[in-house]
Formats: sequence, C-alpha cells, structure tokens
Amino acid sequence: MYTIIFTIAAYLIGSISFAVVMSRVFGLSDPRTYGSKNPGATNVLRSGSKKAAIATLVGDCLKGVVAVALAVWVADHYGERFDFGDGGVALVAIAVFLGHLWPVFFRFVGGKGVATALGVLLGLNVWLGLATLVTWLVVAYAFRYSSLAALAAAVFAPFYYGLLFGVDDVLFAVVAMSALLLFRHSKNISNLIAGKESRIGSKAAGAAPKKK
Repeated sequence: MYTIIFTIAAYLIGSISFAVVMSRVFGLSDPRTYGSKNPGATNVLRSGSKKAAIATLVGDCLKGVVAVALAVWVADHYGERFDFGDGGVALVAIAVFLGHLWPVFFRFVGGKGVATALGVLLGLNVWLGLATLVTWLVVAYAFRYSSLAALAAAVFAPFYYGLLFGVDDVLFAVVAMSALLLFRHSKNISNLIAGKESRIGSKAAGAAPKKK
C-alpha cells in the first residue's frame, strides 16, 4: 500500500513542468510553442532568458532529487515498517521521471527528462549523479549539442550505476529511464545525423517574451 502511495506521489511531483511554470513567471512564450516545442531548460534558453532557463533546470532537477532521496531515506529507515525497499525506490524513480515526460497537469505533454533524470540519479547517489553530469558537460562543451550530451549521459548512466552498486532492482529502473531518454530524443538523433540539430544557446523563432 505504501509503495503505491509513494509511487503516485512521485508521479504527481514529476508532473510539475517548471519550463511552463517559469515561462509564465518570467512573462515568456509557452516553450511548447517554439523551437523544439519541448518544455525543458534548453528550449527555454532559446527564449533568451538565462534566468528562466536556470530556474527551469533547477526545478526539474530538484523534483527528481526530492522524490528519490526521500524514497531512499524511507527505505533505509522505515523499510521494514512500510514494506518499502529497493523495489519501491525503483518505482519512485521511474514514476517521477514518467511524470515529467507525461505530466497529468499539462495534458500529458512533457519534456524529454534530462534534468529530472539527473535529479533522480543524484537522489540515488551523489557520485552517480555527478559522474553522469560530468559526462553531459564534457560532451556538451566539446560539441555544443545538448541532445548529444544527453544521449551520451543516458548511455553511460547504467554503467556507472552497475560499477558502483552492481545489479539490483534500481539498476533496471536506471536502464528503463535511459531507454526512455533515448526514445524521447529520437527526433534529435535524426537531426544530428542530418546536421540540422540546434546548438546550445541558439535562439529560436517565436520565442520572444509575451507582450504585456
């Protein structure tokens, strides 16, 4: 019963789309209407507002951290009492990520999940999250493509987890999350191959602030 409650709560937390929320706060156009039409930090950055993009990135990351870190804490301290262990943590990790991809509060139109996935990994283990973040940063700095960096990080995350903790229920959750990230970036993969992918920091047409 508690596992179901925690999983549903995690999905609802994940369903808070900070790209949409912060765009409204900063008076920007809806990120679902310009650029890649992806409600995520990279697309919000194309609006020209770095503050809104940073706020989106932090918000989307923190919801993954909070949901998963809380689940890990409950499993460590009250696991027997609530019958909540690694399997429950794995379900919470996937649920908060799915909430971001298909948020119930925004007609199931969500982002690609990069920041939230990072939050999930940080919530599981700080070193796991940092290793994945470094992978993203290195690829992003070298090639200036956010999508390529995300793809590389998604591929390496399960390997990092396996090296740190071996094979368990949570590893399967990380693998599933990575697979979903690759799936959500299928269009980006096609654009990268065709040389049409937008680089980090490029401004998109239609991304101007709303008129007051």
